[in-house]
Amino acid sequence: MFDDTYRTLAAPSEGLYKEKGSKFLAFAYPVRTLDEVKAHLERLRKDYFDARHHCYAYILGPRKDAFRANDDGEPSGTGGRPIHGQLLSADLTDTLIVVVRYFGGILLGASGLANAYKTAARDAIAHATIVERTIDVRYRLAFAYEAMNDVMRLLKDYDLKPLNPQYDLRCSLEVSIRQSESVRFYDAVADLRTVEITTV
Repeated sequence: MFDDTYRTLAAPSEGLYKEKGSKFLAFAYPVRTLDEVKAHLERLRKDYFDARHHCYAYILGPRKDAFRANDDGEPSGTGGRPIHGQLLSADLTDTLIVVVRYFGGILLGASGLANAYKTAARDAIAHATIVERTIDVRYRLAFAYEAMNDVMRLLKDYDLKPLNPQYDLRCSLEVSIRQSESVRFYDAVADLRTVEITTV
């Protein structure tokens, strides 16, 4: 059985790390799209305009196929990559972590910087509520009014709620079903014969 769940944040959280006068403020956000990532980055750059660096990393998608790590002017691999590493360690996706650095006047060196960004990111994750979500498939069902009882019985069997329903002589509705159940549900609908099913 393939895994059809993923872990993400329930809500934004924050973390903090201090080292030799430098302050590393970490902000973690649940995000679904690149536009959401950009919006959070823009807001933080405005709110903390006087900070030296805004390093970040994000992972998007249930399969974790979209990701990026950005050092924002820090030595290569000392900012974004350690943050990205913490997202991987916590097995998170649909998550953005930004670490805002205020320079304290003392250089930390590459290993000191990497440790600071890693620790700040880990602190934000430690303060977060992590939730497990399912990867879902969305179907549209179209059928004649006479098939209504059969369709509703099937939805009840799978504990599904009708979405965007239109009940007329010709009816339609959508359902969102967990991926691991989707093939079985599709076959059950196909067995009804009078109901058309398409992926949305």
